[in-house]
Amino acid sequence: MEIKINQHTIGLNHPTYFIADIAANHDGDLDRARMLIQLAKDAGADAAKFQHFQAPKIVSEYGFTHMNAQVSHQAKWKKSVTQVYAEASVSWNWTPILKEECEKVGIDFFTSPYDYDSIEHVNPYIPAFKVGSGEIDWIEALEHMASKGKPMIIATGASNIGEVQKAVHAILKINKQLCVMQCNTNYTASPENYDFINLNVLKTYAAMFPDVVLGLSDHTHGNATVLGAVTLGARMIERHFTDSNDREGPDHKFALNPTDWARMVEETRLLERALGSADKFIVGNEMDTQVVQRRCLRAARDIKAGETFTREMIDVLRPATPGAIKPDQIPNVIGTKAIADMPMGKELRWTDLGA
Repeated sequence: MEIKINQHTIGLNHPTYFIADIAANHDGDLDRARMLIQLAKDAGADAAKFQHFQAPKIVSEYGFTHMNAQVSHQAKWKKSVTQVYAEASVSWNWTPILKEECEKVGIDFFTSPYDYDSIEHVNPYIPAFKVGSGEIDWIEALEHMASKGKPMIIATGASNIGEVQKAVHAILKINKQLCVMQCNTNYTASPENYDFINLNVLKTYAAMFPDVVLGLSDHTHGNATVLGAVTLGARMIERHFTDSNDREGPDHKFALNPTDWARMVEETRLLERALGSADKFIVGNEMDTQVVQRRCLRAARDIKAGETFTREMIDVLRPATPGAIKPDQIPNVIGTKAIADMPMGKELRWTDLGA
């Protein structure tokens, strides 16, 4: 399975596609958002992604104020949930500017819309729809985005396999261009989060959904998750991106800075080279070592013409001189006769043997 996003073809036989999720790390500053787009491109990202939402249409003021307390990563927020979302939202006036900036630096422009008005607003500007994990069971919204005919990317954090299956099948009925991302939605940047990534879920997705592209939406700091996911077949990686983890804001702490992002891309490109072919054969840079490390049959002593070979007359030694008889042919050599004299150590060739 492959999907096409602008000039990128994404699938098992193509380079991994990296999405830098700038999200709320623009900190309400358009110039800062544009700067982060450039930094993402310089660090090796293929796409810069934002999030389009309107606070009243994504969070309930009543719902969050009537919880006992802010929990999970929100527990560290000094402002109310509603206020944080309001300040993190992308102004619709920014959309064409961000799109233009991405085109200027040569990177794809993405955004995740979180309500129907935002879906309609961003549709003319984006090459694909990215759906966050929290929308996994809002089937009508998934179907609405799928109906736009563009590739779909859906993260599957904080969901069970039944919910994922329902969402995937709902999308595929309308739109066959789909990437399904394994995801863990704990945004605390705790080292303990590695115990909950469950990359092996990608094997399950590959078996259950053979016609989708696999991906990973990740919120850890190291590269083990990404390299493991790519090894298991993921070809789309999304991570949050910032210029500094020391900035205040909801997404900075668990994001990657430009240096770490570039290192992730570099290591992944090396891994892609190393994964290579599924066929097992002697490759180009082993041609010499197959001679010096392998063995062939050699005369264990000086041998006279006409002597009949016994096992004691045969040594199995390096190097495997080209054209010499290989060790697995020992039973076929025993009982043959030497056509000519041969010194100890000389390789045996079929042309040297007779009945």
